[in-house]
Amino acid sequence: MPNAPAGVVRAIARLRRTTSERSVHARRLRRRTIGRLRMVGARAAAVAHRAHLAPPPVGRPRSTSLRRSLAVHSSSERMLPVVAAIVVLGASLVSFQPAAAVSPTGSVDASGSGPRLAIGGGPTDLLDPVRLASQTGPDGSDAGQSDLTGTPTETYSSDGTLYKPVAVSTNVQDGSGLLETYVVQSGDTLTGIASRYGISMMTIWWANKLTAKDDLHVGQKLIIPPVSGLVVTVKDGDTLESLAAKYSLTTDDIASINELEDPNLIIGQVLILPNAAGAPIPTPKPVAKVSGGGGGGGGSSSGPSTYSGGKLSWPVVGGGNYISQPFRYGHYAIDIAADYGSRVNAAAAGTVIWSGWRSGGGGNVVWIANGSGLYTTYNHMSAISVHVGQSVSRGQQVGRIGSSGHATGPHLHFEVWSGMPWNGGYRVNPRRYL
Repeated sequence: MPNAPAGVVRAIARLRRTTSERSVHARRLRRRTIGRLRMVGARAAAVAHRAHLAPPPVGRPRSTSLRRSLAVHSSSERMLPVVAAIVVLGASLVSFQPAAAVSPTGSVDASGSGPRLAIGGGPTDLLDPVRLASQTGPDGSDAGQSDLTGTPTETYSSDGTLYKPVAVSTNVQDGSGLLETYVVQSGDTLTGIASRYGISMMTIWWANKLTAKDDLHVGQKLIIPPVSGLVVTVKDGDTLESLAAKYSLTTDDIASINELEDPNLIIGQVLILPNAAGAPIPTPKPVAKVSGGGGGGGGSSSGPSTYSGGKLSWPVVGGGNYISQPFRYGHYAIDIAADYGSRVNAAAAGTVIWSGWRSGGGGNVVWIANGSGLYTTYNHMSAISVHVGQSVSRGQQVGRIGSSGHATGPHLHFEVWSGMPWNGGYRVNPRRYL
C-alpha cells in the first residue's frame, strides 16, 4: 500500500510530454497537479497505516475490526489509481491548449517568472526606431508577427515576453514648413519685398515662377523662402546626391536647411536649395514698327524741326512722387519714384520716334523728338499708350509708372538729350528744363 503513490508518480511520468512540447502554462499546471497527487497519496498512506495499527473499538472483536480495516485499505488502494488516472488525463488535455491566453503580467524588466511587456518588435520595419526591446527573442527567433496587411500584432516570445507594436510615423520631413506667404500691397516691388526679407529678388522670382518683374498686383500671394536660393519639388529619380551635384551644393547643405534626418527622398517632397540659381530673367526682343498702330512695338521717326520753347512740364502725375536719384556722374537722368501704374505724361509737345522695349535695360521706353535737337525719353514704364509717328501735346499721357528693364522699384527714368539719343547726342540735366 505505501507504494501506491509512487506508482501514481511513475504513471504520470510516463505520460508527461517533453519540455520542448509543453507551453509555459501547461508546465505550471502539471507541476501543481503532481504536487497535489503526491500530497493525496501521502495522506492516504498515512490514514491506512493508522487504521492498521489502531486497536479495535470496545465490544467489537479484533477480527471484525481487522476485516473492515482491510476492506478500507483495499478500497482506497483500488480507488487511488483511478483518481490519479483521471487527474493525469485532465492535465494532458490542458497541455494541448495554446498558451496565448496568458494575461500580460509581471514587470518590464527581465526579473520574475511572468511575461515581460516590450514596446516594438516584429518582423516589419514600420515601427518606431526607439524600442524598449529587441525585435528578436532571447533564442534568436523572430519575436513578432503581423497580419495580412503588414500591421504588426501582439505576440509572445519563447521566454514569455509580450511584444506590442507602436504607432507608425507618416510625417515627411521637407522644407515646406519654412516657407512664408506675403500678400502684395500697393506700391510693392520685387526688389522691395526681397529687401524686407533679406533675400535676393531672383529668389522670389524663381519661387513664384514669375514671367515679368512688373507683373505684381495688389492682393497677389507670393511664396517667400527663408534664404536666397531655389525651392524645388522632388521628382522621380532625384536623390540628395544628384540635387547637390546639379546645383553645386553639398548634401549637408540641403539636409541642414531642410532639417532632414532621412537621406532618402520621396517624390513630391519640397526642398529648399540654399544659394542655388535658376534661369535668368528672359529679355524680350524688340519689335520694330515704323508707324501707326497702338502703344506696343519699337521704331523711329523724325520729330519737329524746332522746339516751341518754354519749360518742360513735370512728367509724372499724382501726389507722393519725388526724385529718388538725381542727375550725377554715371547716372545721366533723374529717377522720379511714384506708385506703380501712375500716369506718365509728355514733358513737351513733339513726335514719338521710339515706342517699345529697349534691350539695353530701359525696359518699356518712349522717345519724343521735341524740336531744335531736343529729345526727351521715358524709361522703365509698365505700359505704353502711344505709337511711333504719333504727335503728342504737352501733358498727354504716354504710359504708366513701372519697373521694367533694369530697375529696382517703380519709377520713371527721365532723360533729356541734346542731339539724337544714342546717335551722336548727349544727355543734359533735366532740372535745367523743368
